[in-house]
Amino acid sequence: MSSTDSRAAIFAAIRANRPNIQPPLPEVPLFDEKAPSDLVPAFSEMLVKMGGAVLDPQGLDSLSALRSAVAGKGIIATCVPELHGDPSLQIRQILPDMDPRSLSDVEIGVVRAAFGVAETGSLCLTDDELIVNTAGYLPQHLIVLLDPAQIVANLHNAYRRPEFREHNYAVFQTGPSATADIEGVLIHGAQGVRSLRVLFCPKQN
Repeated sequence: MSSTDSRAAIFAAIRANRPNIQPPLPEVPLFDEKAPSDLVPAFSEMLVKMGGAVLDPQGLDSLSALRSAVAGKGIIATCVPELHGDPSLQIRQILPDMDPRSLSDVEIGVVRAAFGVAETGSLCLTDDELIVNTAGYLPQHLIVLLDPAQIVANLHNAYRRPEFREHNYAVFQTGPSATADIEGVLIHGAQGVRSLRVLFCPKQN
């Protein structure tokens, strides 16, 4: 008997004698017993540690703060309704049929996150929020709207969210693009946005 035949016979015997049982999967804990009741400060702290920033409204309402942050800053690409219809801004509306490369000249992209993760300061962006996936990476700078009610404690909770099952595209983005593998020099924007700011803004139904 050749080695190939012997291998096939061994596997066949294993399959034939394998017990027909389906043991339950172990329950994975969420490790969130010590999570703070207010996740916004925890998220903000980690966001800053990862090179991002919280957009300070400086006494303005969220919409006014957003418009102030992008006014006079060049081409603004967005699909969030909060900025549509403002003639004072150079708005390029992100549409599903647009060429992804057409966002390469955008100064600021404005998108909404599906949710945030307090443990890592990460933002979950899906195809629903981005419309065109390059909206999260080709602009020079990114402003992300985040509903404070949509922050989870850690990644264990995050992966139980439906976004990773119900979307064709879902990604965690943590701070701006950064690399330091060349002579140990930290460079932002080499492979994505140069800056990332988060504006806490409840989502309007």
